[in-house]
Amino acid sequence: MSSKLEDKSGTVSPAPEIDWVARARKLCPEIEAAAARTEQDKEVTPEIMSALHDAALFRMLIPRSLGGGEATPLAMMEVLEAVAAADASTAWCLGQAHGCTFAAAFLDHDVAQEIFGAPDAVLAWGPGSPNAKAIVTDGGYRVSGQWRFASGSRHAAWLGGHSTVCEADGTPRLDADGRKITRTMLFPISSADISNVWQVIGLRGTGSDDYAVDDLFVPEAYTTWRGSAADRREIGPLYSISLLTLYGIAFAAVALGIARATLDEFLSLAAQKTASHAPAVLRENAVIQSGVAQAEARLGSSRAYLVERLAATWETWCAGDDPSLDQRARLRVAITWAMNQSCEVVNFAWQAAGTNAIFENNPFERRFRDMHTVSQQGQAHLSNFEAAGLALLGVDPHSPRV
Repeated sequence: MSSKLEDKSGTVSPAPEIDWVARARKLCPEIEAAAARTEQDKEVTPEIMSALHDAALFRMLIPRSLGGGEATPLAMMEVLEAVAAADASTAWCLGQAHGCTFAAAFLDHDVAQEIFGAPDAVLAWGPGSPNAKAIVTDGGYRVSGQWRFASGSRHAAWLGGHSTVCEADGTPRLDADGRKITRTMLFPISSADISNVWQVIGLRGTGSDDYAVDDLFVPEAYTTWRGSAADRREIGPLYSISLLTLYGIAFAAVALGIARATLDEFLSLAAQKTASHAPAVLRENAVIQSGVAQAEARLGSSRAYLVERLAATWETWCAGDDPSLDQRARLRVAITWAMNQSCEVVNFAWQAAGTNAIFENNPFERRFRDMHTVSQQGQAHLSNFEAAGLALLGVDPHSPRV
């Protein structure tokens, strides 16, 4: 599939009408066929990475000024759903990379081109520890720290490290409101020490390793911070979305994709399997019939609510306005609800499938583990409802997730 965002002369040109979802769906059989190897190797296979890059799926959210797609958040969501139905680890790496590509809209053009210009460009990062520091020095920073959960880093050329900006004596630099200033330091992966620590229950194929640097010089131009108005270089509405919200949409999409694939697999199984001592196949069982209907309602309604809230908020962003507190709260509710309802759907299918679900050669076991790993991400935690509930009651919760 040709996906170059260039004309025949090699000049970069925007491609705003790309059917990203069709591109993703075309790759899904290949992604699903490679899923076991992806899990075993703890990284997306080279063949799948090549196919994803050929389809420019890692470039979906890169600004058009850099030859990217600058796609809508709904297109991103639907792509990740489709890929997650084939393999959750592949979708997770793609979704994490989408968030990282947002940095392209907050960097000087030449720096962004250096980091994101290559067709196979991938930037990865993860949360840091409190001791990650960037000491101010001439022309930039001396950076030391350790970071975790760098999903997809095994295919990345660049890493990012969120760091507290400190004066020469180690004192944190404060903003006008007295809060510590944090910036993301961008550096080649060759500058970091990578620790292979990814021994986990699910999403094994993401290779979400730890990484560290010690006293690394990072020029000022290679630093940024999410949502910083002073750093922003692109005016498109896409880059008005907070990075935490973008990641929330991505994570919810992965959860929805896993749940849809798991439920569909159970529907196929229910038409064939006869449980021990049962007179008919599973689909003839009243308990199964009721459970399937409720699972479909959970999945369909939570997805529809997320799409509705995302569409309404996208209209606000496209109008050049900031979403209201109420809008932000409802989108947060939709994100967290979709993730939790997806987990409930997978739990139903897993239990209803009986012993079929426990074998690695059946389509339930890995998806069950992947779904329960997705559900441990902070944006699925029930505490999100507390902050959103406060906002819906008219009280600003002062939470970054709302």
